[in-house]
Amino acid sequence: MVERQPLEKSSVRPKPVLQRDISWAFFRVGMLGFGGGPSSIPLVHQEVVKKYNWMDDEEFGDTLALANTMPGPIATKMAGYIGYRIAGFWGCVNALIASVIPTVILMILLLGFLQSFKDSPRVQNMTAAVIPVVAVMLALMTWDFIKKTGESFGWWQACLIIAVAALLMELIHIHPAIIIVVCMAIAFFPLLKRRGSK
Repeated sequence: MVERQPLEKSSVRPKPVLQRDISWAFFRVGMLGFGGGPSSIPLVHQEVVKKYNWMDDEEFGDTLALANTMPGPIATKMAGYIGYRIAGFWGCVNALIASVIPTVILMILLLGFLQSFKDSPRVQNMTAAVIPVVAVMLALMTWDFIKKTGESFGWWQACLIIAVAALLMELIHIHPAIIIVVCMAIAFFPLLKRRGSK
């Protein structure tokens, strides 16, 4: 098992500063998360784990796995949970407002403008150029998760889990949420069994 580094305690920071940091972190995620929810995950990781140190990689991975099993947009689920975890109810409200409202306002203001130029080659090229950048961000985060899994479980087990999950999703078309729930059940079953035997 990997040793977890001690995290910076968010409660030590003054509340107004913490709320400001939450606002800015999720505002940046909302404004830069082109291409929908999955593209915003590396941005949330950058803000929450690397910049502000509110979670470590393992906690972020657990949050992401749990968020994937629930209905609704992943970016708002993660914003709400992370905001609540680090600053309570008002942190949750703050994170949700910061991640959703600016994007909605921008959509209202720019949609008409972009619609009038949607056939322009420049606008099409700009939109197409965002896709590889998002792909690289997702690939880097995926590699981070693979490394953490390899360090936690060992590389043979990690490769086996990845291969089985890929086969189930791509060939049999099982929804990722079902695979995540089954993996969580497999992980928790020995703990529950041990507790029941005491």
